[in-house]
Amino acid sequence: MEERHLPNNYDPNAFDRPSLTVDVVILTLREGQLEALLVKRKEHPYLNYWSLPGGFVQAQESLDEAAARVLRQKAGLESAVGMEREGPHRHPIYLEQLYTFGDPGRDPRMRVISVAYYALVEANHIREVGEEIALFKLRLPEGESGVEIFDNRHKKYSLAFDHAEILGVALRRIRGKLEYTPIGFELLPEEFTLRQLQAVHETILQKKLNKDSFRRRMLASGMLEPTGKLERGLGRPAELYRFRRAT
Repeated sequence: MEERHLPNNYDPNAFDRPSLTVDVVILTLREGQLEALLVKRKEHPYLNYWSLPGGFVQAQESLDEAAARVLRQKAGLESAVGMEREGPHRHPIYLEQLYTFGDPGRDPRMRVISVAYYALVEANHIREVGEEIALFKLRLPEGESGVEIFDNRHKKYSLAFDHAEILGVALRRIRGKLEYTPIGFELLPEEFTLRQLQAVHETILQKKLNKDSFRRRMLASGMLEPTGKLERGLGRPAELYRFRRAT
């Protein structure tokens, strides 16, 4: 018997069938703070709570395809896992699988397993939509697993489901990856200054970095390519760089 043929007595209904969803953590930097794009739920459970953009995985799509669909439909962002910038004016979205969340009680409707992703998005690509889609400031209290969220008036909100925990895992992941993977560039425009790059690292790590040491490390990394341009604006012009991707 070939492996693709099932035994005659095989009954798929003999097994429980948990539902499968994807939830996407969309992170950006705005006014020197790390923020997440959230959507307001329009139905129970958690009616009118803020939540991560998410959805059920369709029968004929992969997890990566489902995550890209959620980004497109609920946040208006085009992406694919592993997608990279393809030119000086295009800035596709960095999307990566984060973790699987499967506590039996995480969804009051039924048994739902969620595969979470995170996307790093440069701020100019984020579009807020009134009271439906909005950016929230994040705070990860010391020793806590979940994130607290605040609007631009510093009002604190509760998140639906276990999304505070998912956000907490995402923040810890990017903090850890920042030391060995150049993900910080995904939060910057195509051309940036060393000052802007350092600000990204300091915001994510939540600590100040030595300016001279940071500059030396970045310039010696081989990841930066001078553009030959200078930043426009007040004060002393700063040199602009771009991220040198591996070919």
